[in-house]
Amino acid sequence: MFYPLSKVENPQSFVTRQECDKIAFQNGFRRSHGETDGWRRYSSTTAQGSIWLAAEGNGNWLLALDHAGVLGEIGLEMSDSGGPGLARFRFASLTPIYAVMPRLYELAVSLPDAPLQEFLHRTSEMPRTTEAERLVVQRVGQDIFRDRLITYWQGSCPLTGISDQALLRASHIKPWKDCERDEDRLDVHNGLLLSALWDAAFDRGLVTFDDGGRPQYSMQLSEAATAELRWQTPIRLTDKHRARLEWHRSEVFEKGAAVVGQTK
Repeated sequence: MFYPLSKVENPQSFVTRQECDKIAFQNGFRRSHGETDGWRRYSSTTAQGSIWLAAEGNGNWLLALDHAGVLGEIGLEMSDSGGPGLARFRFASLTPIYAVMPRLYELAVSLPDAPLQEFLHRTSEMPRTTEAERLVVQRVGQDIFRDRLITYWQGSCPLTGISDQALLRASHIKPWKDCERDEDRLDVHNGLLLSALWDAAFDRGLVTFDDGGRPQYSMQLSEAATAELRWQTPIRLTDKHRARLEWHRSEVFEKGAAVVGQTK
């Protein structure tokens, strides 16, 4: 979309500064770091990276980011305007910038290693001498992974749309025990948020997913069971998901049974 270019308001007016604070504070970026060249910088105690907000004299609003993981998944068209961060985005009004901020925060608290950093912080002084102690540490990691996976997938199973948390499972693509590093165990790209029935089938290698996010079914499943695994849309995948699903297909799914095919 074309937006007429205009100079950044520098310094920001009182009204612009108030609007920037509202955008940031209402969406999890509550640490203000002042203004430079008309751009106000914000960060968060829970989300990684910084954001910058500015306004142009013609009424456009500007957002800048320095989080490469967010940039890879936010799905916005970058602006050619100069400024801070790794990329800038221009909005014709406040409405679209408010619309994108919740997803920006969800990605910033999930990518790329925010769950790992929280895990290291929370377990830094926990003993790991006995098996029981190591299991406690593992449960902390699994709880963090589940919380961040729920955030990343916006609280619902991407296949079925089920959003009741009691029915949702944090499904590791490559299981915890098979990961060599905590970085892999806690990476949200190594997980899918699935309803309990889908999780059970995925965990046992009775279903997997192709690179388009469409289910593939094991011959071990009956026609009745396959029919009950209803789904609405394919799972939205990144290349990082696809790489791990390739492992799941070869190490979990294909070793157990052949592919029957897809229902859609």
